[in-house]
Amino acid sequence: MFDSEEESAFVILTAPMYHPHHYGGGGIGGIYSQNGVWYASPGNQGWGSGAGPARLGRKPSVTEVDNMPSGSLKPSAGRVIRIINSHDHSVQCRVLLNLRTSQPFEEVLEDLGQVLKMIGAKKMYTSNGQEVRSFSQLRNEFAEVETFYLSNTPSLPVGALGPGVIPPSPGRRSRSRLGGSVPDDLSKTTARQRARSKSRPRVLYAPENELVRASSDYPLLDAMKEEPTRITIRGLRRTFYPPLHHPPIDNAPPDKKLSLFWVHGYRGIDSKRNLWVLPSGELLYYVAAVAVLYDREEDAQRHYTGHTEDIMCMEVHPSRELVGSGQRAGRDRKSQAHVRIWSTESLQTLYVFGMGELDSGVIAVAFSQLNGGSYILAVDAGRESILSVWQWQWGHLLGKVATLQEGIWGATFHPLDDNLLITHGRGHLAFWHRRKDGFFEKTDIIKPPSRTFVTCVQFEPDGDVITADSDGFITIYSVDADGAYFVRMEFEAHNKAISCLVMLSEGTLISGGEKDRKIAAWDSLQNYKRITDIKLPESAGGVRSIYPQRPGRNDGNIYVGTTRNNILEGSLQRRFNQVIFGHGKHLWALAAHPDDEVFATGGHDKYVALWRRQKLIWTTSVGYEIIALAFHPYGAALAAGSSEGHLIVINAENGATMLTIRVCGSPLNAVEFNQVGDMIAIGSQNGSIYLFRVSRDGFSYKKINKIRGSQPLTHLDWSSEGNFLQSVTVDFDLLFWDVKSLSPEKSPIAMKDVKWMTSNCTVGFLVAGLWNNRYYPAPSNTIITTTARTAAQDLVAAGDADGYLRLFRYPCITPRAEFTEAKVYSGTLAAVKFLYGNHSLVTVGGTDASLMIWELTEE
Repeated sequence: MFDSEEESAFVILTAPMYHPHHYGGGGIGGIYSQNGVWYASPGNQGWGSGAGPARLGRKPSVTEVDNMPSGSLKPSAGRVIRIINSHDHSVQCRVLLNLRTSQPFEEVLEDLGQVLKMIGAKKMYTSNGQEVRSFSQLRNEFAEVETFYLSNTPSLPVGALGPGVIPPSPGRRSRSRLGGSVPDDLSKTTARQRARSKSRPRVLYAPENELVRASSDYPLLDAMKEEPTRITIRGLRRTFYPPLHHPPIDNAPPDKKLSLFWVHGYRGIDSKRNLWVLPSGELLYYVAAVAVLYDREEDAQRHYTGHTEDIMCMEVHPSRELVGSGQRAGRDRKSQAHVRIWSTESLQTLYVFGMGELDSGVIAVAFSQLNGGSYILAVDAGRESILSVWQWQWGHLLGKVATLQEGIWGATFHPLDDNLLITHGRGHLAFWHRRKDGFFEKTDIIKPPSRTFVTCVQFEPDGDVITADSDGFITIYSVDADGAYFVRMEFEAHNKAISCLVMLSEGTLISGGEKDRKIAAWDSLQNYKRITDIKLPESAGGVRSIYPQRPGRNDGNIYVGTTRNNILEGSLQRRFNQVIFGHGKHLWALAAHPDDEVFATGGHDKYVALWRRQKLIWTTSVGYEIIALAFHPYGAALAAGSSEGHLIVINAENGATMLTIRVCGSPLNAVEFNQVGDMIAIGSQNGSIYLFRVSRDGFSYKKINKIRGSQPLTHLDWSSEGNFLQSVTVDFDLLFWDVKSLSPEKSPIAMKDVKWMTSNCTVGFLVAGLWNNRYYPAPSNTIITTTARTAAQDLVAAGDADGYLRLFRYPCITPRAEFTEAKVYSGTLAAVKFLYGNHSLVTVGGTDASLMIWELTEE
């Protein structure tokens, strides 16, 4: 392209996706576009045949060379160089320079200076400080040099070329092989006398993906040769730069698999009747998508994990050897709403029905009583609230009806008639008689409209119906001679809502209050005379479910599931003791001990708890909603960030609050100590990072300063040497921060070789394969919400917004990375941490406050 006989010169500077205007036909200087990239036209003879300035025929001196066809230039005609702004190394550009152009070298420098955002560029230097004065030097003396620095000052300041490079003195001259140097004043005079080109190049700036911050940790040109990784998150493209050295890519699945070891807590915050005692003495309840069978004597758990989404309801078969459980609907075909019948002995799934028949979820299931539990009913959570009856052994649908009732709370069979079903809920109590042809006849016991919210139903031995409502009243319905139901008696039992009723074998009715936290006993044989009552402590919460500890016995001992996700045991004659502790509200904060298999949790219930695998060590109330936790590296102190901007320091030995600091007025979403423990970084919802100096024991804190930001931060990582931080925003942008200069680090490529102490940040080059993985089930718009890396840096665990927990090899770079996974949540998996020793990991479930421990077993 530079074989034209004309000796005029011109500088053409282009950037990716830049489309210059045409100056006549055929493009500029034989440059043509293909797929957004500009190439040289072999045999080009100037600017084309157009009129006007395009016919000046001036030779180009610089053009873009990405994907330049080989052989299009003669060796002596042009060469590729990279020019860098000596004042700001983040500004640089790759160019193809025409060494045979007739344009003065000084004009080329000025043109290059415009590209590098430098006014009046005068000098060009090599990376070791030698000045370049002519095209002949570029062609001969510096033929092997690829990187040059531009300066607009007479001399190059110290440090402009990086540490350890001393710029030349003003009197220093570099000589080419062809002759001596030209005095500065003479070259300037000659430059002033030359006629400037009438076809000045347009000023183009280096694109953002070409900006590089110079670093002494890696060669600049090697950095440019690395290919970045680009992923799309919520419709926006993110680019991550690879380090020069990282472990080889291994897309094979990890040699470990996830095995559920323990489930802490109990789902009482938003569920209904969900606590039973099996003939084996095990407690049966559910948390998220897991049915838990807990043996108190052996201190052991078994788990039924056949469900793919959260369990919404459950019922025990009259034989007490089988369980029916219904789940909510997920996003794919495998996660449709359905009911599963499974064995409490083998934990094997026996029958599955309702796939495709049930809509958004199953809000109630119940077995028939008179025929030994051959029938099961299910109520759909969809708009029409369809009630269906199944002969579950054969999978036959016996009949269904659209109840068209909003706010159905539960349903059951009448104990003396397998074809009589009762539904109840908001302003609703109705009997449904199933005829032989499968149709239903409805009888409204409460005539609509009604403000009564029927919360639970029980039966007297003779079949009379007992109901409780949200106003605290218990009502008994009897049947007259014509078969019509009427109110036999009604009395106020509790202050506000009654959550459960249990009829014991000797005729004692037990009721539990959700609001007043009372448990009361009533003698049904003496016109429901109150026998006694007891009030639960405020920390336990209200009553959600009650079940006798030894069904069939009259010892009065009961289990109580509470609205704060605890299970208590006791009786109305003695105090209640805690059997199972769970956080009572959203659970987001999780931290693993640095040198012991101990971990801490903190929730919106304002409690912080310390655990050793399945054992609860202590709990403490801190007075604030906790959303972030971190152990001091020595393990004695625990730092907690609150939703109101407080930092609470807790003694990890006994749970005592040692210090409370008001950091800011925004939630503290991320709290992390550096490796030596003398500094803590706190990422806030307001986008800033607050830095505190920490004493050796971890109990004294002094604010240093803050690094101002604008986007809410969710995760933080310290660099291994403690000089930098990386963070993730709510929009999944990866940001870097310089701790020493207290400023954001604007060049991501400059940080690509920094070693990070942890891997809390959910985005980055080394975890890019966690996103949009080709093996994820469709539709896959996966949002990774939490990550954790083993201390050996061989495995990484990831949790997402759909409740999946996945285990990958580390680093996880490509979308072809295989994994092992578990699905036990419907909502967001809020946090995951490996415990000390890397034999197990812990997950917390966010909105459902679930807490689970997983063991890593051999595949």
